[in-house]
Order: sequence, then C-alpha cells, then structure tokens
Amino acid sequence: MNGGADKVRIYSVLLLQWVIWSGYTFMEWLSKHDHPLYNGLMFVIFLYLAIKSGNYIIKSTRKTLLTTLLSLSIYISFYMTMSLF
Repeated sequence: MNGGADKVRIYSVLLLQWVIWSGYTFMEWLSKHDHPLYNGLMFVIFLYLAIKSGNYIIKSTRKTLLTTLLSLSIYISFYMTMSLF
C-alpha cells in the first residue's frame, strides 16, 4: 500500500538492471568472435540475473517482469541508437 516505497524500489531495480545490461554489453564486446549461440546463452544468464535481482528487491513477480521488460527495452533502444553511430 506504500506507493512511494514501491516507486523507489522499481527505480532502484531499473538502475541495477541497467548496470547488468551494461555488463552484458561489455561481456559481449569481449567475446565478439565467439559463436552466436554462446552470446545467446550469455544473454539468458544475464536475463536470469536481472530477473532474480529485481525480484529480490521488488518482491512481486509481476512488477519484476514488467520492470525487466522496461529496462530491457530501454537497453535495446540505447544499443540500437549507439550502433548507428
């Protein structure tokens, strides 16, 4: 029932997940010559890490999944924008 605390938790999870996605981008850059299957497996591991850490903070599966989808969509939009330059 505490809407302010929920917003702070969601914002914290967004920031944490952006750090996780940045770590994924760095690891992807380090392994640019690897097989695409390995990059896909690495993405699944980072996605699992993002969901588990978000669920630990938010304590709501629905809100965690929505927050993860939001952070992932923001990450993809930044990634696509930066790949144009």
